[in-house]
Amino acid sequence: MGFGIIDYTVLALYLIGVAIFGLKVSGKQTSTKDYFLGGEGIPWWAVLISVVATETSTLTFISIPAVAYGGNLTFLQITLGYIIGRVFVAKYFLPKYYDGEMFTAYQFLEKRFGASMRNATSTTFMVTRLLADGVRLFATAIPLAIILRLGGAFIGWGDLELYLLSISIISVITLLYTFFGGIKAVVWMDVVQLGVYLGGALLAMLILLNKIPDGWSGMIAFVEPDNKMQIFRSGFDLSFKEFIAQPYTFLTALIGGAVFSLASHGTDQLLVQRLMATGNLKSGQKALVWSGVFVAFQFGLFLVIGLMLYTFYQGVSPESLGLATTDEIFAKYIVEQLPPGFSGLIVAALFAAAMSSLSSSLNSLSSSTTYDLYKPYFGKNNTEEEDLKASKLITLIWGIILTGSAFMFAILQLKGGERPTVVELGLGIASYTYGGLLGAFLLGIFFEKVTKKDALLSFFSGLIVLLFLVNGPIQNILPGEGLKIAWPLYTLVGSLVVITVGWISSFLRLRN
Repeated sequence: MGFGIIDYTVLALYLIGVAIFGLKVSGKQTSTKDYFLGGEGIPWWAVLISVVATETSTLTFISIPAVAYGGNLTFLQITLGYIIGRVFVAKYFLPKYYDGEMFTAYQFLEKRFGASMRNATSTTFMVTRLLADGVRLFATAIPLAIILRLGGAFIGWGDLELYLLSISIISVITLLYTFFGGIKAVVWMDVVQLGVYLGGALLAMLILLNKIPDGWSGMIAFVEPDNKMQIFRSGFDLSFKEFIAQPYTFLTALIGGAVFSLASHGTDQLLVQRLMATGNLKSGQKALVWSGVFVAFQFGLFLVIGLMLYTFYQGVSPESLGLATTDEIFAKYIVEQLPPGFSGLIVAALFAAAMSSLSSSLNSLSSSTTYDLYKPYFGKNNTEEEDLKASKLITLIWGIILTGSAFMFAILQLKGGERPTVVELGLGIASYTYGGLLGAFLLGIFFEKVTKKDALLSFFSGLIVLLFLVNGPIQNILPGEGLKIAWPLYTLVGSLVVITVGWISSFLRLRN
């Protein structure tokens, strides 16, 4: 059917309306507390929705169907671990953040280990967000790039040029309301957008199901011979080396998912900032735990859409459909198969939810830079007005940097060769540094005898050890095949190394 004038009109009006709404609900900020934490607090249910939208929007919508299209439903095993990890964070981590007025998660580490530890972990968070959110922004550009390609206005443009143009358009729109609106604009936009976003996904799912011969039963009959309905996989039939390299066996997914969630929701300023914006501990805990249940539902929904797409396109390869990557499969269906107007509405919902996620990243990066690096060294004597101006300038700078990061990933993903889906790439990047961050927080909470020197030594040891276990440049120059681990285990292994080195260091120091 294509993406016609009605769809373009719906898309343009929707995005303009969203930007206006985001600026309107933000109110007037007079301090950095208003800008980064929403003043006196935001309702817990709104924060719950914001947490879900922030962590899953673009990658869920675009890439989770691609995971099922190319595999099966075993990704769902990870969601069980996500819920377990959030319960632990709610019980042990959040009370520490509400113990005194804190603006970032890394202020806790400063209280426990000193400024140098805070600087190290905050900088690591920034590098992680820079890379992981570069992937998010690249993923957001996928449907827009397909629209531009199919629209005919950019005949002669290559895939890379279309992606770079798409990334630039999205970045400018997102930066506009983030720069002026602050955290309130981000959270309240998430509340509106997630309803439209999930409604759009359900609408696409119903239309897709109606186009499959015999509907649900026809899909089951088509995918079952390829074992695509499998949810649980023990992996006990694999050798140890194969087992730890396979991300979707039950124990790896459960434990890896729990530890990943423990790190992401307990140490990542991107999500901790939202939980602190509720204004009180009980509300933050409710928002956190229920967000895990919500995310599990979302993953299930989009995985099933992936199986439906596999049936609709008869399981052919993305290359046979003229796609640059597997991640384009759902976007292709949206812009080519949905009735006029519906495509525009769903793509608009996807854009808005994705931009909300990106704006969350910009706001959290700005808050961490402001409170962890700028104020302690350059703004000690600033007025609230000066701090607020500096915060907005820092937001602008991060917007430019994140756009450059997305450009880099667009180039890497489109160069050719076998590439992971963007959701696996994004989660893998975050998992790498989460191990060091989580280990540092666990040392601070549960190991009273560990000192600043022990913590710093163990933190960097965890990051270095993972370099030799992650499939990448270091692995490629090592002799032999090496030992590679699946991305859900990055955080687990990294945090265990940090805790072990920290404990041994403190033990040896006390012995001497």
